[in-house]
Amino acid sequence: MELKSIQPAKGLTDFVESFWMIRNDAAEEKEIIVLPDGRFDIIFSIAAGQDFHATLRGLDTRPEQGTVPAHIVMFAVSFKLLAIEYLLDIKMAAVLNDGQRLPDGFWNIGPRDLEDFESFCAKISATMLGLIKPGIDNRKKELFDLIYASNGSLPVQELADRVAWSRRQINRYFNEQFGISLKAYCNIFRFKASLQQIKEGRLFPELDFADQTHFIKEVKRFSGVSPKELAKNQNGRFILLSDL
Repeated sequence: MELKSIQPAKGLTDFVESFWMIRNDAAEEKEIIVLPDGRFDIIFSIAAGQDFHATLRGLDTRPEQGTVPAHIVMFAVSFKLLAIEYLLDIKMAAVLNDGQRLPDGFWNIGPRDLEDFESFCAKISATMLGLIKPGIDNRKKELFDLIYASNGSLPVQELADRVAWSRRQINRYFNEQFGISLKAYCNIFRFKASLQQIKEGRLFPELDFADQTHFIKEVKRFSGVSPKELAKNQNGRFILLSDL
C-alpha cells in the first residue's frame, strides 16, 4: 500500500493541514483503525468495479474500524477547522463520527484527476484559493492558532482570556459548528500530538496530562488500546501512525 502527503501552499495554511493519498494495488483489502485527529477530510476515491465519488468525513471522537478496499486510489484534503466556515460554509455537527457523499463533479474533480497526485494538489489548491471568504474573525483565527501551537494543551479559560472571547460563546460556536465542546476538541488534538512520541516508543506524557494514569486513560479512550500496544502498531493497522 502506497501512502503519500503534501503540505499546502502558504495561502492555504490557515485552512488546510495536508493533502494525502492512499493507493492499494493489492487484491486484498487492508484492515485499519482510524484514530481521531482533530481534522475533517474531503476524500475523492475510485476502486475497481465501483464508481468515482467524493466523501466528506467529519470529526472523529473515537477509534473506528475500517478497511482500505482492494485496487483503490484515494486522494484527499485534510482541513483545519477554520475552513468549515470560511472555505466550505457548512456545519460539521451533523457528520460527527460520520460522513456523507458529495455531489458529482464537486470542485470539478473527476476520475482522471486521480492519476497524478501532484497535479491533483495543484488543481484543488487553485480552486480553494478562489473560494476563501474575506473578513475572517480574528478571534477565531487566533483561537485555532493557539490550539495548534500548544498541541491542545492550554486550558479553556486561558484560551478564552487570550482571544477575548467568553467560554460560553466559544463553546456555543464549537457545539453548533462541530458538534463538540472546545475542551473535547483540545483533548483530541493533544492525543494526536502525542502520537509521534508514542510511535518513537516514548510511552509517558510529554504534554499537559495530569500524570501517567491520565495519559494512559486518554490514549485508550481515543485509540482503544494502551500506549504500548499503540506503539507496536501491529500490521500497520493504525493508519495515523504511518508516514502519511
